[in-house]
Amino acid sequence: MSILPMHEEILPPSDDYVLKAILTHPDAKPALMDLIATVIGRAVTDVQIRNNELPAGDADEKNERLDLNCVIDDGSQVDVEMHGSRIESLDGGHKAFMNKTIYYLSDLHSSQKSKGVRYIDFVRTYQITFSAHDVFKGPDYVTEGSLRTQAGIQISDQVNVIIIELSKLGDVLNKSVEDMTPLEMWSAFLGYAADPDKRKLINEVLERKEAIGVAGTLLAAISKDEHERAKFMSRRKFETDMTSNVLTAKSQGELDERRKFVRNLKAMGMPIETIAQMAELSVSEIEKLLT
Repeated sequence: MSILPMHEEILPPSDDYVLKAILTHPDAKPALMDLIATVIGRAVTDVQIRNNELPAGDADEKNERLDLNCVIDDGSQVDVEMHGSRIESLDGGHKAFMNKTIYYLSDLHSSQKSKGVRYIDFVRTYQITFSAHDVFKGPDYVTEGSLRTQAGIQISDQVNVIIIELSKLGDVLNKSVEDMTPLEMWSAFLGYAADPDKRKLINEVLERKEAIGVAGTLLAAISKDEHERAKFMSRRKFETDMTSNVLTAKSQGELDERRKFVRNLKAMGMPIETIAQMAELSVSEIEKLLT
């Protein structure tokens, strides 16, 4: 019997809410360890999920909410993010996405305890981001970066960013599962588990790699949960409506639509700074719209 039913609707793991629901489940630890190990290229024997909200240093700093803020067996910090929304990139291409990635990476790295700790003993920090949309030009779907010289010589391995563009799998999906690497299997699952046309291939992946099978079993259960489905559909409709509002609003109508836009986002608990970036307004303008 297939883990993912062949003719039933499955929620997409390429949505940040769905991915988080899968990997924060009490039974998901083997899957999360395997996913992190596959991406960073070394064995992971333990993982703990921490508070996903990094504390702001002062009132002028952004409040950051991470998808999956983890610490692994050697103390390394790992943030796993899913970039599935187009709202952030409506006008600035992916510059906002990259700036956000670096901001999260640097803030997470500096959040580790430093009092009484030698600099040489600081742990590594990894920012792992899966993206449902293209980020860079070119065919490569994996981009890795650390601090390097212009000649490519590594200065430090303390901070590491890994971006995996699920939209660029292309030829990977034409491979037999036996020929796929572990990262290709994970990427295929995250990017295409919800696609009925790829369901047979994904089920083969789930059967071949046990850790991904764990994630697939949890995804199947979540997809049948009416409460989880309702939350997902509500979020998806909200994003679609907000994208349409931002793209089509004009003149006074634009102001009215943005007022509704920012009030809805605030009601959802989104920080004002994030709303300002998404609505292309200053923080003070957002505050005026909220009064």
